[in-house]
Amino acid sequence: MKDVKTILKSLREFSKPTKLTFVYIIGEVFLEVLIPFITARVVNDIKAGAQLSSVAVTSIIMILAAMLSLLCGALAGKTAASASAGLARNVRKDMYEKVQDFSFSNIDKFSTASLVTRMTTDITNMQNAFMMTIRTAVRSPMMFIFAVTMAFIMGGKLAMTFVVIVPVMIFGLYLIGKFAMPAFRAVFKKYDRLNESVEENVRAMRVVKGFAREGYEINKFSEASDDIRGDFTKAERIVAMNGPLMQFCMFFNMVFILTVGSRLIIVNKGTTIDVGQISAMMTYGVQILMSLMMISMIYVVLTMSLESVKRIAEVLNEEPAIKNPESPVMEVKDGSIDFTDVHFSYSARAAREALTDIDLHIDSGMTVGILGGTGSSKTTLIQLIPRLYDVTSGSVKVAGTDVREYDLETLRDAVSVVLQKNVIFSGTIKENLRWGNKDASDEELIEACKLAQAHDFIMGFPEGYDTHIEQGGTNVSGGQKQRLCIARALLKKPKILILDDSTSAVDMKTDAQIRMGFKKFIPDTTKIIIAQRVASVQDADLILVMEGGTIKAQGTHDELIKTSDIYKEIYEQQTKGGDQE
Repeated sequence: MKDVKTILKSLREFSKPTKLTFVYIIGEVFLEVLIPFITARVVNDIKAGAQLSSVAVTSIIMILAAMLSLLCGALAGKTAASASAGLARNVRKDMYEKVQDFSFSNIDKFSTASLVTRMTTDITNMQNAFMMTIRTAVRSPMMFIFAVTMAFIMGGKLAMTFVVIVPVMIFGLYLIGKFAMPAFRAVFKKYDRLNESVEENVRAMRVVKGFAREGYEINKFSEASDDIRGDFTKAERIVAMNGPLMQFCMFFNMVFILTVGSRLIIVNKGTTIDVGQISAMMTYGVQILMSLMMISMIYVVLTMSLESVKRIAEVLNEEPAIKNPESPVMEVKDGSIDFTDVHFSYSARAAREALTDIDLHIDSGMTVGILGGTGSSKTTLIQLIPRLYDVTSGSVKVAGTDVREYDLETLRDAVSVVLQKNVIFSGTIKENLRWGNKDASDEELIEACKLAQAHDFIMGFPEGYDTHIEQGGTNVSGGQKQRLCIARALLKKPKILILDDSTSAVDMKTDAQIRMGFKKFIPDTTKIIIAQRVASVQDADLILVMEGGTIKAQGTHDELIKTSDIYKEIYEQQTKGGDQE
């Protein structure tokens, strides 16, 4: 119920159509149950030789009741559709906004494929269940109660047939639900794996084709799809037993009422029960059994949807690991950075720390280079500066203030990060660049692109800055993509600019031109460059050499050549080794 309450918080402006649905359903059920009672009166009046005018009046009342019931049903359908679709929209919006507030550690808990499944399949299941709940889950129990009450009023002892039939129906439906539910529950996690297979295949299409692994990927997808089909087939076969069970109970009811009722009419000559009452009993029997069958379907659908509701609520209830402080600092004065006794682990259960004993001071405006092998935690180090993660212990300060004291948006506006994996969105080059500054003028776009050495290749396109970029930037090269991302970061006019191996796909000449541009045009911006090439950081004011999550050495190029064996080895491999080749 806690998860259900979480979902219902998103109902908001659609609470009114939800309440109206209940009102219309009550009216529909009341009128629908009243019609067999009126029908029985008409039949008995005709048998008693009533005047045509009397029969006509009763018939008109019955027709009006039927029309009103139909109108209530139609209105209930309209309001239920509005409420369920509105709830789904709000939940999807709330989930998306929640994900936007997640820190990296929160996102690490949910796979991308799982989040996609939760925002599509799970929300659709929740929407269908909600519609069924406010319509059928209200209508069927009310219909059952009203119909049973009227059956005993109209049929007397003849209604005792329901004392036998109803328990049989309920027990049968319980068994169907019990055996069907495990298969339905198993499906959702398998949906995650199916979506993950599609996502990986599409994202890594070039790799798949490069290794000619299309057949393998097709087989992997087919196996995941067949697995889901198998579970659904098993569940649906069990649920399909609803039909035969319903027919058995309905036909038993009809035979019992007709046989016993006819005998009572003949023996008692219509003094205890009449033809009209038998007619009403037949109708009430169908209504009772249909109500029970619909309740069983509700049970199946709600049980299925509860797993979806749980998965949705997990996202909505997830608290962002990184939040704004109560009285945040709203200004970053400069680009100075201090790491003081910093330790960091991605998880409390991690076997070892990603960063250990980090002590570092960077003056505002400095250019800092970071070198290190794969897994040396270079990227982890820089991710602590814009507070993408929080330190496990110690502190990271920007402009003399702990990053945990800043307003998150203020801090991240002052720190531009061009990550190792460059992301370009579908749209024009201008639209992509303005992610850095939505109000940037065309002149500012050009200036940033010239600084990032991107202007010339952009102007080489027929449509220049209005050139459309395909999804994922598939129509530009890796080096062009990197330069566009650098220009986008520069448009923020940051106090700190971080390049995480962001010039790896450009040639050394262009790399040098970009660094020269930084030195000339943004001297007051602190520049942190993670690189694999010594040449990319050789002129830096400070170079850090990292290994195993610690800073093994730091200093200028000349200092490190003399004091750091690791740096000297890297330098010689990239210079002397290159000459020998």
